[in-house]
Amino acid sequence: MAETLVGLRLAASAVQQPQIRRISCATPAHCRLSPFRRGRLCARAAVTGAPEVDEEDAMSIDNLCRFFDLNVGKWNGSFYQFDAHGRMLQEISTRLSVSTYGEGDLISLMQSLYIKQASSEISFVGEEDSEPEWVEYKIKETNMFTVDKYQQIGFFPVQKAFALRYQTAGMLETVLRAGVLGEDDTGEESPRNLKIPSRKPSIVCENCLYSLDGNGRVRAFHIMDPQGVLDTLIVFHEKQGSIVSLTGSSPDDPEITSDDRITALLGRWEGRSVTKRSGVYGSTLDEADTVVLLETDNNGQLIQDNISTKMGTSTTTTIHWTGLANNNLLQFHGGYEMTLLPGGMYMGYPSDISKCIEQLDSFHLEFCWMESPGKRQRLVRTFDSAGLAVSSTYFIETKV
Repeated sequence: MAETLVGLRLAASAVQQPQIRRISCATPAHCRLSPFRRGRLCARAAVTGAPEVDEEDAMSIDNLCRFFDLNVGKWNGSFYQFDAHGRMLQEISTRLSVSTYGEGDLISLMQSLYIKQASSEISFVGEEDSEPEWVEYKIKETNMFTVDKYQQIGFFPVQKAFALRYQTAGMLETVLRAGVLGEDDTGEESPRNLKIPSRKPSIVCENCLYSLDGNGRVRAFHIMDPQGVLDTLIVFHEKQGSIVSLTGSSPDDPEITSDDRITALLGRWEGRSVTKRSGVYGSTLDEADTVVLLETDNNGQLIQDNISTKMGTSTTTTIHWTGLANNNLLQFHGGYEMTLLPGGMYMGYPSDISKCIEQLDSFHLEFCWMESPGKRQRLVRTFDSAGLAVSSTYFIETKV
């Protein structure tokens, strides 16, 4: 079984960040997620210091218990692995059992992931078909200590959304290498055309969005290699009840073209955003009304404007992006990319985090789920120039 991998911190201590251009009196924190800086799309840190937290915002153990309650139960679903171009590498049935033990500050969350193993291609005459084997993998416990020190939770109790950063990728490594692949550390050759995460990823980020109607959810993982380049994208689509599929058809159905996925995103999206500091003590930093305009010009170039107005003020910030579409990969000028996935999802990330670090910029990872046509949720996770999560922003948007 693969040993636990320790995440790689990307850079030395952060330095004071240059100021970005302001359109009005002040720039909302959530709008610092994606500003240009000399043509780059690396994000400024949403939090440059450690602002004081009001007692009302310091939810501590109560907030952690709400997070536990949201996750507890039995989750059935599927595990999908994609490359940067949105090509599905594998699909596997999964079960997740989540429970708690302990009380007060000592309460802990226990998770067991069960992976359905591929059936053997070897059969014997007269042998009855046996039930598929489910192999259990224990996930590192979550408690008051780990959730801030190692996982840096970004939690939105009302919206039922959360983000986690992992300093260890042991569970994913074990599942992908020893579980799904039936491979250990002896260097056996992996199955053809199957990509596995780097042995020592620099960042593993989980973003989770819950269904607006029903009891389903999607957990999406960005896995960046030691150089800060996207290694693989992982999605768990789960439901408390019957097993669900990511789409009505196969995720790699040739009839679902990249144009279809892009078309679903085009147009004007209006909504609201909430930005919170990372941690179970995370207070709300900003709330804003948002507009996203995405279109293509006559030359096929992508044009996107991100407009936000801080609630209760007239402070408006507009961020202008241009880029090109390469099948399911949207590449914006300045070094930011989005991979379009089936099921009305996309995941965004810098094309090269190491460049952001070298230029003392922070960066962000984004997950979007369009659960129903014309309505979507997004979760944006902002990291500082040392690779530590500093804030999370939740968006709820409707196409108009």
